[in-house]
Amino acid sequence: MTARRRTRRPDATPDRQASDPMARERILVVEDDEDILELISYNLSRENYSVTKAESGEDALEAVSARAPDLILLDLMLPELDGLEVCRRLKANGRTRPIPIVIVSAKGEEPEVVAGLELGADDYITKPFRPKELVARVRAVLRRGSTVRLEAETVLAVADLHIDPKRREVRLKGKPVELTYTEFQILQFLAQRPGWVFTRSQIVDAVRGENYAVTDRSVDVQIVGLRKKLGKASGYIETVRGIGYRFKDESP
Repeated sequence: MTARRRTRRPDATPDRQASDPMARERILVVEDDEDILELISYNLSRENYSVTKAESGEDALEAVSARAPDLILLDLMLPELDGLEVCRRLKANGRTRPIPIVIVSAKGEEPEVVAGLELGADDYITKPFRPKELVARVRAVLRRGSTVRLEAETVLAVADLHIDPKRREVRLKGKPVELTYTEFQILQFLAQRPGWVFTRSQIVDAVRGENYAVTDRSVDVQIVGLRKKLGKASGYIETVRGIGYRFKDESP
């Protein structure tokens, strides 16, 4: 299929207005092939999603900056700024990092798929695709994101240790424990999955501190500081030799 490039800015008005009481999540479709762009937009609009369109990488970044969508469908072969670079920039920005990205591309070879997922994409759909499958995958990613957000707002309580994500507050036996941003992120991440073992790389991917450049090596430093501040409760964070760390699901 030959791409027909149109020179226009991203839609200022979505296919379904946000004021529509029946409208649900907002989806940004980034695609430079007019036929595919209209096909995707039509099928998403039929499912009552609010759709915004962009035909280049630069247009996509401008659209996200103007109004963050709930999900982005991103083609890789875009003019000037390709999809991987768009994904890289969005995931490197603390404000736009949480936005789920689903790559939709004719590049279906393993290296391209792996590259997209490693940059932080939530799913990868190859062209040609079935519209119903695409809509189902979009729905699944949005549902998964809602579950993660719900977990992120839930107060975690283990014996005398309480972690409140909304207040970004940790209390031990009722007394506040002063943690840095990154220490809190690590503790919350581990405590949300008690008993699960996470490698340092997985912790880095999940945390990515806003004011601290988290690396595999620095995770160990953060854990040392975190344990020191938790005192007797430090035993909740267990070192799994040769792998990483886990949060014990029972009192230390």
